[in-house]
Amino acid sequence: MLTNNHCPMLEIGDWVKGSLLSGELIIGYIESLSNLDGVAKVTIVKSDNKDIIGRTIALLTNQLKRLPAANVSNKEQILFLIDLALSTGDEEWFNELSSKLHSMTQLAKEVKA
Repeated sequence: MLTNNHCPMLEIGDWVKGSLLSGELIIGYIESLSNLDGVAKVTIVKSDNKDIIGRTIALLTNQLKRLPAANVSNKEQILFLIDLALSTGDEEWFNELSSKLHSMTQLAKEVKA
């Protein structure tokens, strides 16, 4: 776990936003952290710079801010996050979201019955 002035703790797997030294904005998730260097390797999912989407780049932790955990409340949000889990190859997250979607679908069927 690393601390910086933007965020009390960063951990592997955290979703973060930040900006590159050249000014491009990024959103991605932390693949690895170096406690000694204050560097996080972030896989970029969204950016102003389309060329870096999908790449993993090293950023200083003080360039990053952890995004709050999403509070998913409807089917459309879950479907969007499932697509994101698929595009990032996060099987565990995909399974978790699929289970949540299945539970919502079952609950809707029970309410209609």
